[in-house]
Amino acid sequence: MRHLLLIAVIILSAMIVLAEDPVCVEADDTLCVEADDTLCIEANDTLFVEAADSVDFDMLEETKRISNPADTTFLWDKVSELPQLDVKTKRKRLLHILAYVREYSTMTTINDTVFLFREKMVDYMYNPDKKLRFKGWSNPRTLKSRSYYRFSDCEGLDSVSDVCDHHFSWSDWIGINPGARLPARLSKPTVGCDTVHARFVPSEVWKRDRDRVSVGVDVLADTLNCRWVPDISWFFHRDIDFYEMKVNLEYDNVLTDALTPGELTGYSFYIESNGRGREMFRFGEGNVPYYVKTDVNVYILDKDYITVKEAKKWKNWKIDEEEIDIYEPAGTPEVSDDILALIDRVEKIDKDGIIIDNIPDRRMVSKHFEHRGRNFTFGRRALLALKRAGGISSYKGRRNLNRGWDQFRKEQTRKNILREIGD
Repeated sequence: MRHLLLIAVIILSAMIVLAEDPVCVEADDTLCVEADDTLCIEANDTLFVEAADSVDFDMLEETKRISNPADTTFLWDKVSELPQLDVKTKRKRLLHILAYVREYSTMTTINDTVFLFREKMVDYMYNPDKKLRFKGWSNPRTLKSRSYYRFSDCEGLDSVSDVCDHHFSWSDWIGINPGARLPARLSKPTVGCDTVHARFVPSEVWKRDRDRVSVGVDVLADTLNCRWVPDISWFFHRDIDFYEMKVNLEYDNVLTDALTPGELTGYSFYIESNGRGREMFRFGEGNVPYYVKTDVNVYILDKDYITVKEAKKWKNWKIDEEEIDIYEPAGTPEVSDDILALIDRVEKIDKDGIIIDNIPDRRMVSKHFEHRGRNFTFGRRALLALKRAGGISSYKGRRNLNRGWDQFRKEQTRKNILREIGD
């Protein structure tokens, strides 16, 4: 009798403990309620169901419901973000990139200054497979541009225009590079930074925020940094002094331990130099140094893998600027008020009126202008055709060109000597 009483007490205690405990369903378990059973949840009890669990109710003949509407069922959502999936075929192996470029350049001498603000649409064609017999272009190819120049001197006089005979910008020499491997510290998609030091200053500064990577390069800090600017590094061997050259690159969706042009979202660079690598003909006086500053921001608009056949169409495409427009990407900073004032001055120029008011230079008129009728006779035409076929016209043309240049140099040298004597 005592044994039966002890067993009854134990069973009753176990039932009380089970009644006070909440019903918990683990991630791999299933709570099933049959049709003849009843699932009752008291007011103070809680049913915990994870997002990955399932609760099955087999309703056959009766409808079951939760006994008390004051009870609470807690659900937790497990949201996972999948990375972007790129499906690439073997046929489309060339990367075509469209970009928007905003440029600020300045060329200065002791007396004169030329400022340039330019917007343009450019494209690149990158060939990642060296075995593929197609040569793309890594430097930007201009599709359409708008230029605004401001010319000023030391006396405060200035003028504006949309054209200039002197090409002094460095923007066409910095393009996309093949990429590089990430430092070992940033090989995993986490948040971190790393710095590569040169002898005196930091050479490369790497930053990573999960799948986004940015790298800032001081090209002049180390000779190995020329790999970031392979085309402009040719000017290092010439008589040009570079005071500063810094490049910043932005990458997104980086899933491996290497950077490629397909992940590039934009880049910027700043260059200061003494000289430009070419003679600025008739700009300033002879033997007078000039300094160039170029600040450029490049925003990638579109990237697409195309076939060789499509790439050849892009390469041989005859660009018509009237059919192309300049698109600014979202988030592009607004230009300053000074730039807006310069744009307004340039767009208000009356080009037709300037051409009409211009007096032609009579020195450029042919000597036989008054007797122009004789140039169209049959004998004159036959003689010109014979000279052209025998190369006489080209020979005389080169000879006259060289004579004209020699005469011009002597004249300019004499004027410079007289000017120095007068000073």
